Amino acid sequence: MSGKLKTFPKLKTDAEAEAFVDKADLSDFDFSGFVPVRFEFAPKTAQVNLRMPEGLVKAIKERAKSRGIPYQRFIREALEKALN
Repeated sequence: MSGKLKTFPKLKTDAEAEAFVDKADLSDFDFSGFVPVRFEFAPKTAQVNLRMPEGLVKAIKERAKSRGIPYQRFIREALEKALN
């Protein structure tokens, strides 16, 4: 590894990411800005309909967008966190 660590390129598809990882020496890259990501593997088999104030829905969608996840996933994460 040489002195300064490289930053990661913006990868827009899984194919781009796979090609990058196949070719790159990852020891040369800076991982300090990475955050853990939870993957959802369980199938969604039940549906819940819920009425909420419009302002709350807007806030949920904004927070989810800032994290780069769908708002329904954000709601599921919040519910799981409340139950643990």
